[in-house]
Amino acid sequence: MKRLLLTFLSIVVLGIALAGYAFFIEPKRITINHHSLGTNTGQTPVKVLQLSDIHLKKDYSTEQLKKIVTAANNEEPDIIVFTGDLFDNFAKYGPINETIALMNELKAPLGKFAIWGNHDYGGGAHSVYPNIWSSSGFHLLKNTGTTIQTADNKMIYLTGIDDAMFGTPSIEEAIQNRRNADYTILLSHEPDVVDTAVNYDISLILSGHSHGGQVNIPFIPVTNVLAEKYTKGFYALNAQTTLYVNTGLGTTLISARFRVPPEIAVFQLYI
Repeated sequence: MKRLLLTFLSIVVLGIALAGYAFFIEPKRITINHHSLGTNTGQTPVKVLQLSDIHLKKDYSTEQLKKIVTAANNEEPDIIVFTGDLFDNFAKYGPINETIALMNELKAPLGKFAIWGNHDYGGGAHSVYPNIWSSSGFHLLKNTGTTIQTADNKMIYLTGIDDAMFGTPSIEEAIQNRRNADYTILLSHEPDVVDTAVNYDISLILSGHSHGGQVNIPFIPVTNVLAEKYTKGFYALNAQTTLYVNTGLGTTLISARFRVPPEIAVFQLYI
């Protein structure tokens, strides 16, 4: 009986410790994952930093955003991209001025770019979202793209599609202005809608939305709508097109992460 009681108490203590970690420690971590793409033949690499799914809310406030901005700037990226979901519910927590001031601090000499996520349409966020990014020095891409010239005079076409849940995404429209690009990057908030990108000579697709399941419990998969096929990390869609699904920084539904720490992804591109 005593051994059974000790076992029970040990399980309870372990459960409390794991819950404390999942709700109060892991969500506030920031992991930086570095990846190298292409072949290094002596060219100057282009460093692209991806932020995704920040989901600002009362328990993941602009105080945490300050830490994200500092961590991102420490990487000294050439390009910064944000792949959607800035606020979790703008109507409940939407500090516009503080967010703009912090996003303005992000530095990227070749440009800063953002796209729409599903949460960016809800809670009244759609009415302020474009102004937040334009005031922060970001280009908001919505089935549009732009050409970026690198230090080695290579041309990157960077484009982004609209959110797939509440917008009208079109890869065809997003690349219609592409001319003589050496490398094409597509931003899409939801990853499961990009399979047709293989028809458009796209080199790299950067997505988010999935949160990597947010809570990773063995044998209990957690997925998100339009992020069920592609959940986290790299996927080769074909020989030319690579997809990367970022597990994001914030949380939604519950303010917990377990075995899926918040992520900033950094890509060293050899073009």
